[in-house]
Amino acid sequence: MGIKENYLKIKSELPEYVKIIVAAKLRTPEEVKEAIFAGAEFIGENYVQEAERVYNALGEVAKRVRWHFIGILQKNKINKILNIFDLIQTVDSYEVAESINKRAEKLNKSVPVFIEINIGSEITKAGVRPDYEAVKELAINISRLKYLKLEGLMTMGPLSVEPQSLRVYFRKTKEFFERLKSLNFPNINMQYLSMGMSDSYKIAIEEGANMIRLGTAIFGKRIGR
Repeated sequence: MGIKENYLKIKSELPEYVKIIVAAKLRTPEEVKEAIFAGAEFIGENYVQEAERVYNALGEVAKRVRWHFIGILQKNKINKILNIFDLIQTVDSYEVAESINKRAEKLNKSVPVFIEINIGSEITKAGVRPDYEAVKELAINISRLKYLKLEGLMTMGPLSVEPQSLRVYFRKTKEFFERLKSLNFPNINMQYLSMGMSDSYKIAIEEGANMIRLGTAIFGKRIGR
């Protein structure tokens, strides 16, 4: 099946409340355009330079969707990120959050963000350590930043385990999410739990995800790049 058929099939099988982030890492503008014309509402990109290229190539079509940054966040790229993206899913420290806030202030722009949790405690991955008090502390500190709006949590789970083995990690992230929802602080409105990818999204939804990030399931395997 093609991109349109893949997207529509997956969409038809999901609960209505689940949002699909089309993970467009290393995909061409033509592929991304096909996903948008199929009905995609959200495009996720990992790399700023690649996102710029695709966004500019799409022209007016790019404005039909919301853009989520889902890659490792480098402070020297924040200005460019704020020019393209509507939401940043990968905030993992107060230092990063403060840097986003300072640049957002200059633009007078309110920026929705998620906290990324390194739920598997993997050395090679970004994210807050999977300790509720650490996550809570960051959430409260973000709530004090005028131009940031904390709207959710994001996690990946270890890539080296079988999809079924991710269940315990997703469950723990969901627990953090529910506890944070009860916090009564300004600028915190926990709406989205972003977890699950092409091989694990069904399990993630069963464990409470209402936002999933799909690349291969929609585009197929990357060939030659």
